[in-house]
Amino acid sequence: MTRRLLTTLLTGVALAAADTALAAPAACPKPARAGAAQAVPVIHYRTASIDGVNVFYREAGPANGPVVLLLHGFPTSSHMFRNLIPLLADRYRVIAPDYPGFGQSGMPDRTAFTYSFAHYADIIDKLTVMLRAPRYSMYVMDYGAPVGYRLAIAHPERVQALIVQNGNAYTEGLGAFWDPIKAYWAEDTPARRDALAGLVTLETTKFQYTDGMSDLSRISPDNWTIDQALLDRPGNRDIQLDLFRDYGTNVPLYPKFQAFFRERKPPTLIVWGKNDKIFPESGAHPYKRDLPDAEMHLLDTGHFALEDKLDVMAPTIRGFLDRKICK
Repeated sequence: MTRRLLTTLLTGVALAAADTALAAPAACPKPARAGAAQAVPVIHYRTASIDGVNVFYREAGPANGPVVLLLHGFPTSSHMFRNLIPLLADRYRVIAPDYPGFGQSGMPDRTAFTYSFAHYADIIDKLTVMLRAPRYSMYVMDYGAPVGYRLAIAHPERVQALIVQNGNAYTEGLGAFWDPIKAYWAEDTPARRDALAGLVTLETTKFQYTDGMSDLSRISPDNWTIDQALLDRPGNRDIQLDLFRDYGTNVPLYPKFQAFFRERKPPTLIVWGKNDKIFPESGAHPYKRDLPDAEMHLLDTGHFALEDKLDVMAPTIRGFLDRKICK
C-alpha cells in the first residue's frame, strides 16, 4: 500500500469519526435524587488566548455534560450569569465567555483590533473549538443574540437548542430606543456618534438594570457599579460607540437568522422581560412565525430579567433543557 493511499484512508477514517462524534448526543449526567444532598457546583474562572487576545470565561459542570453556551449583552459580561450557572452545572457543562472589551477579557486598542459582531462570533467559535465543545445549546441575550445567531448560520449543525432572553432577530424589535442609533447607521458623522455618548454613562447603565423591574429590592447595585467601572476605562467609550455602529450590520442578516429558525427548527425557549424598552416585547412575538413550537414566557420584568426573576427563569430553563436535551 502506498504512503499516499494510506494517508487518504486514515484521513477518511478520522473525518468519519469526527462526523459521528458531532452527530452523537452528549452524555447527560443524572440529576441528584429528590431529597438527596446535592454538591455545590464549582465554577472555574479561566482565560484563553484567541487571535492574540485574552478571552475570559466562566466554566462549570461535568466535562461530559451537554454544553450550554451563555452569551451576554451590553454593557455587562458573563457576570450576568453568575447566579444561573450553579443552577445548571450539576448536569450541564456551562461556558460563559466575556467578549473582548467587556468584563475580564482583554481590551486591545481599537486601532489594532476590529470590534464587530462578526469578529466576536469568530472568536467565540474558536473558543468552542478550543474547549472541545462541538455542540451546544445557546442562551442569547441582547448583544448575545447576533453573536449567537451568526454562529448558528455558520454552523447550524452545532446548535442543539436556543434560550432567547430579550435578544432580537426581527425589525419589529427595534423600537423608539433605537432611533438615534439608526440615525448613526444612516449617517456616520461625529455628531451622530457623539449623540450616543449618553448610552455609556452611569445613568443609562443603572436604567438598564432598574427600569421595568417588578421588585427593585432584588437588584444588586453591584451590577451597575461593576459595569460602569469597566465602561469608564480609557478607550472603552469609543469601543462601545464602534459597536453601536456595527450593530447595524446585524439587521441585513435577520432573514438568514430567520431562515435558520425555519429550516433547523431548534427547540426554543423564549423568556422575555416584557417591560424592556431596549428590546421590547414586540421583538419576542415574531419568533413564533418561524418557530411555532417555541415555548414563550413573557415576564413582568425589564432588560436584565435574571436579576429580578431568577427564581422563575432558572427552573423554566432547567426544565426546558431536561426535556429537550436530556430526554
